[in-house]
Amino acid sequence: MKKIYVRGENIVNLPNAISLYRLLAFPVIFYAALIGNESLFVWLLCISLVSDVADGNLARYLKQQTHFGAALDNLADICTYAMAILGLFVFKWNDIEPHSWFLFLFLGLFVVSYIVSFARFGKIPGLHLYSAVSAGYVQSVFFFVLFVFGFYAWFFYLAVGWGIVAYIEKILVLFKLDDIKIGVKGLYWLIKEDKEAK
Repeated sequence: MKKIYVRGENIVNLPNAISLYRLLAFPVIFYAALIGNESLFVWLLCISLVSDVADGNLARYLKQQTHFGAALDNLADICTYAMAILGLFVFKWNDIEPHSWFLFLFLGLFVVSYIVSFARFGKIPGLHLYSAVSAGYVQSVFFFVLFVFGFYAWFFYLAVGWGIVAYIEKILVLFKLDDIKIGVKGLYWLIKEDKEAK
């Protein structure tokens, strides 16, 4: 297999290919939402959500984690979850509207985390904190259940609430870090490292 190096890292690997698929699927999913094709939208979104779980786990298992891959995965995450949220507005708004304040709180924290990252480091925050990864899993299952089986308010509050906690932690971690790096588990571990270093 051909190797392509970016800043000393080989970026040609299976996890990055899966992340790239999600980026390429993004405009197709967007088009499906625009034309109101819920069936195509749901199929493509579910594939992207499953691949979102796969790429990060494969990168860790195959020891193919790279800064490029983390940034690519993060960009693909943004596109995938933007489409999932678009799907809420286009196809499921009647279910979501009574609970929309909670969704807007989550979206606000999401935006703040990127503002903090760009203000401090000038780049996309390629962090994969345990809280964010686990929130992503829960949200993926929520979207799947929502589009395939229907809306459950308790599951909505669990998935979005977990995301809110994850983004609060992410913002705190961004303020604590000197630079964005691979392998940051969470705020607890950063504090623990600081104590051990003293």
